[in-house]
Amino acid sequence: MDFLCEIVQALVALAAVAFIVVILVAHLTAGMVNLTPHEKEKYFSTASGQKELFPSLHDPHSLDLSVVIPAYNEELRMPVMLDEAMEYLENRQKQTRSFTYEVIVVDDGSKDKTTEVALQYTRKYGADKVRVLTLVKNRGKGGAVRMGTLSSRGKLILMADADGATKFADIEKVEAGLNDLSPKPENMAISCGSRAHLEKESVAQRSMFRTFLMYGFHFLVWFFCVRGIKDTQCGFKLFTREAALKTFSSLHVERWAFDVELLYIAQCFKIPIAEVAVNWTEIEGSKLVPFWSWLQMGRDLVFIRLRYITGAWKLQSTHKSD
Repeated sequence: MDFLCEIVQALVALAAVAFIVVILVAHLTAGMVNLTPHEKEKYFSTASGQKELFPSLHDPHSLDLSVVIPAYNEELRMPVMLDEAMEYLENRQKQTRSFTYEVIVVDDGSKDKTTEVALQYTRKYGADKVRVLTLVKNRGKGGAVRMGTLSSRGKLILMADADGATKFADIEKVEAGLNDLSPKPENMAISCGSRAHLEKESVAQRSMFRTFLMYGFHFLVWFFCVRGIKDTQCGFKLFTREAALKTFSSLHVERWAFDVELLYIAQCFKIPIAEVAVNWTEIEGSKLVPFWSWLQMGRDLVFIRLRYITGAWKLQSTHKSD
């Protein structure tokens, strides 16, 4: 009996040491993200090839909608998505003449011809409607979305994946969800597209191992960071300009788990969030490697909470960067 007690005490002590080590690692490895763009990232190309300066999210809005599309090696998948988006946006503008928009494609340090493909749309529709922000180096999806958002002009800002997995016309659903939120403190609100209604079908098609990873990730999200949102990872989210400025100014995670930190920040600031069911189709060519990507995201979730608890990361007031 004494032997068992000693084993239990040793395991408890070991667990405590391991927990302290994790906290120290999380705190000491917490780097601050540089929001200042590289000189080359401050400019976009017009249809004639001239360079013009991107505006700032801190400036007053001058358009109704900005669509930010992060793209890494998307020369093959992106044209289908852009064709669908531009057709919808152009038709909406014809129906409502006062409606104005822009699409910002953020090339996240691609090694293919993503920028060249996107610039074809600038030449077709003009730089007032389609702009390309080419990052000097790969930041990750979260970093690309943030850099595009910080350079946007819209009253509303939609982040949408380059693969076109979500039907673009579903923007009307997330807009309705945003409009239904009341009150909106300081006009801040977020509407998230959600695939939660498709979960039963997806579980039936997945292996037991991938299903286990999915539910494990959902538990970690709920336990460490975000309550009340069933699908934090859908890449179709709509922000008011004020909510985008408030949340992206504090964002640290630049890879796959950035959505979770973004919503964690929003809940800390008590920004109202709607979750709206959208159409979603799995598109071939995903950059996610199931096991390692889930492992990285799980680590990021634990570190997000620990870094805020220990004060390594702090919620930022909105300040203008150079």
